[in-house]
Amino acid sequence: MEFKDGHCSAGRKWRWFWPRAACLFVFLCFFQHGTEAQIRYSIPEELKKGSLVGNVAQDLGLDLKRLRSGRARIVTGENVQYAELKADKGLLVVHERIDREQLCGDVTPCSFTFEILLENPMELHPVTIEVLDVNDNAPTFKNSHLKFEISESAALGSRFVLESAHDADVGANGLQSYILTPSDNFVLKEHVSPGGGKYAEMVLQKGLDREELPRLSLKLVAVDGGNPQRSGTVNININILDINDNAPAFNRTIYKAKVVENAAKGTHVITVNATDADSGSNGKVTYSFSKSNAGIADLFHIDEETGCISVAKQIDYEKEKTIEFMVEAKDQGGLADSAKVEIEVIDLNDNVPVINVMSFTSPVSEDSPAGTTIGIINVKDLDSGENGHVKCEIEGRVPFSIKSNVRNYFALMTDADLDRESVPEYNITVVASDAGSPPLSSKRTFNLKISDVNDNAPAFPVNFYSATIAENNSPGASVLRVTAKDADENQNAHVSYMLEESEIGGTPVSEFVSVNAESGAISAVRSYDYEQIKELIFMVKTQDGGSPPLSSNASVRILIQDQNDNAPQVLYPVQTGGSVLAEMVPRSADVGYLVTKVVAVDVDSGQNAWLSYKVHKATDRALFEVGLHNGEIRTVRQVTDKDAVKQRLTVLVEDNGQPSRSATVIVNVAVADSFPEVLSEFTDFSMHDKEYNDKLTFYLVLALAVVSFLFITCLLLIISVKVYRWRQSRILYHSNLPVIPYYPPRYSDTLGTGTLQHVYNYEVCRTTDSRKSDMKNMQAMSQSLVSVDGADADTPHVTKQLSGNCSQMSTLVSQIFYHSFTIMV
Repeated sequence: MEFKDGHCSAGRKWRWFWPRAACLFVFLCFFQHGTEAQIRYSIPEELKKGSLVGNVAQDLGLDLKRLRSGRARIVTGENVQYAELKADKGLLVVHERIDREQLCGDVTPCSFTFEILLENPMELHPVTIEVLDVNDNAPTFKNSHLKFEISESAALGSRFVLESAHDADVGANGLQSYILTPSDNFVLKEHVSPGGGKYAEMVLQKGLDREELPRLSLKLVAVDGGNPQRSGTVNININILDINDNAPAFNRTIYKAKVVENAAKGTHVITVNATDADSGSNGKVTYSFSKSNAGIADLFHIDEETGCISVAKQIDYEKEKTIEFMVEAKDQGGLADSAKVEIEVIDLNDNVPVINVMSFTSPVSEDSPAGTTIGIINVKDLDSGENGHVKCEIEGRVPFSIKSNVRNYFALMTDADLDRESVPEYNITVVASDAGSPPLSSKRTFNLKISDVNDNAPAFPVNFYSATIAENNSPGASVLRVTAKDADENQNAHVSYMLEESEIGGTPVSEFVSVNAESGAISAVRSYDYEQIKELIFMVKTQDGGSPPLSSNASVRILIQDQNDNAPQVLYPVQTGGSVLAEMVPRSADVGYLVTKVVAVDVDSGQNAWLSYKVHKATDRALFEVGLHNGEIRTVRQVTDKDAVKQRLTVLVEDNGQPSRSATVIVNVAVADSFPEVLSEFTDFSMHDKEYNDKLTFYLVLALAVVSFLFITCLLLIISVKVYRWRQSRILYHSNLPVIPYYPPRYSDTLGTGTLQHVYNYEVCRTTDSRKSDMKNMQAMSQSLVSVDGADADTPHVTKQLSGNCSQMSTLVSQIFYHSFTIMV
């Protein structure tokens, strides 16, 4: 095998490996708890973003519809997500560039695990992706030069541990071998460290002669097995010392110890011990960490003189559970020995459970049934054993519960019916705690809002409303306002008002009142009359804007208040126009004699109907009085002979309204001891009235007769003229002489209007008889009396005069009849 530029030329035969390594190796591992199906893929590192990893849908036996409906997604607790799920295609692709060395270091095989989570129902499928190594790292040495001081008396076979090279790659791509050049005095032997790394030792195979060759310069080459091959080199400088023929030796080859994680700095772990048979300075031994274990000096400190190993930095069990390294003991002559140290890290409950929210639904409808899932959480604890066993519970008393369906996954769900009107939102505090001693816990609060459902009908604060309004109100007057409240919100709480269909006295209630749909204001549709209707009773309905809408009713009673809009009406005595009625009072009547009683009523109510009576006018005010409240007319004093027989009282009836209304009634009283005396007095009075009425009737009849005579005369005159004209036309018709009547021609208007604009008069000549040769000349008539379109030119003037007279006569007769009827009435 030849080397060129540090690479193996024979490695070209492995070029077929990488295309094959990029292919997918998929297999189904096992099902867990009946709901988990684990799959595993292998991919090389350094794949481009978007490279295909595998067909998850096909490998899990799921269709794409299930992935979409279950909102399939990757759940990982790592900060970097290396894989991405294409749920619409069911493919798993590379999301971030994967560096196997950064991800796993020296651990092999290298893999990372995540879970694919599906909901409704919830499923959890673990996925493991193994990252295959690519030879992208060359072996490297920590130092570019190594220095050794070797006594010339070093025995053949003496071993000198060389600094080990580090290759971040693993397997065939990792460190494979070392090459030492030149190798006259030393031979190279390779070893495997307890950690699995390879290191080399120089074994002295030929004695050293300081005087011949005080210094040696060697080159150590570390090569890997990749294709192409990579290598690293370090220069070795050896100083030949004089006489030190005993190397130190450890009393044990393996040292074992335990340390608690998070132990304080300086905590003692173990002490190693090595002895050297030499004496003096050649027997003084110093201790140090082997160069083959990089990074150990950061965790532990070793005392060079005593070999005491102590903690230099806090140790985390979650990162390293067992720590192995090599310790060297070296004397002053450069001879050394090494021993292995194994330290077991003891776990402490030092990690708080971490709550991760996978999904959370807010708001939730208040009509959601008990058992509705509102969220899914994942709880992780990096501790192990009981320290990593977690449980979840809800803090406080809320209508929710939490259940675990899959390992470390918890479903948050409703535990009872919800009511937004009672509690519009909840703060749900989830407490996650581990089983350590003492236990550690963490909290996460979820704010859940409850969305409204139209489950509350609008309600009036009272079931019965009452209001009053004065009669004779103006239409549209506001009476009262009803209001309703709805415990729901938004559109479900938007209330409107309307009248329930009903009738008041056979008339729809809508003709009496109206209600504003938005404000609930009830207004009068028309003016009310207390004497016709005294109260209105109806139902108002309120309805919300939900779907379906809910409603409720309230009764409304509107009382009509009376106003003094009616005057009193006198029922007795009855007033008649034809006859005179009189009350008779004997002259022997005592004081307080009841003459008669005026009876009146008022259709108003209350004080508007309280009537009072008083005498307004009287023939003798000192003789009679009327009761203020009962209307009784009584004598005030003793009747004497001097008192007139005919007494006339005008009684005023007045109500108590504001303003008051009144009516009057005339009461005729006869003061006499016998009926004939009374009859004679009142007959004269009646005859006077009768004579007046008879005269009026006579005049009316006379006017009617005159008008009728004039009408009949006009009618006879018109008939006579018609007969005369007819006879004249017959005489001319039977005459032998030709009669050619002459009519004025109709000339066309030169102005284009079609009618004459001026009045033209013509003289008409004709024979009056066939036996006479002379002609009669007739002057043309005025245009106001003559019609040019008339068939006969002799009679229009007379006809018009008669028609005008008849028209005036008809108008006069109509007016006389009208006035006569009015007077009679």
